[in-house]
Amino acid sequence: MSADTHSHPSERGATLVELLVVLVIVSILAVTAVPFAETTYQRRQELSLRETLRATRTAIDAFHEDWKTDRMVNAPDVASAAGYPLTLDVLISGTRVARDGDAVERRYLRRLPENPFAKGAAPEAAWWIMGYTQHDTGVAWNKEDVYDLRPRTDRKALDGTRIEDW
Repeated sequence: MSADTHSHPSERGATLVELLVVLVIVSILAVTAVPFAETTYQRRQELSLRETLRATRTAIDAFHEDWKTDRMVNAPDVASAAGYPLTLDVLISGTRVARDGDAVERRYLRRLPENPFAKGAAPEAAWWIMGYTQHDTGVAWNKEDVYDLRPRTDRKALDGTRIEDW
């Protein structure tokens, strides 16, 4: 045998101690990375929910403004006596609105808003709490229309507030 085919003890590979050191380092990295990843994921969900609430509340306000200015052609079929949509579906299916002498279809939302904290729960309408609920005044939803929308969840936000109260 030639000298090239024999390996020296220092060229045999990693020792058990070296493997354990690497395993400890990888474990420490994993322990610190997992909570960071969970926090980042929840922050993304919270941002998505805030955008959804803002868009939906803006759509409800636009619907109400069309009702207040008497532009709705079929108001009794889609709006309550207070001028708010009877259901979330009304915002999606739309309504006839007078514009420049013609009645045109106006949709306020493209699809049912998603609650990222309730995904997978069925039915989708159960993702939301609708109505007038105000904790400080005790005013509750009249079950006739959609004045406001709040997420249905028992989770707390990263800032410690209850997400359901947003």
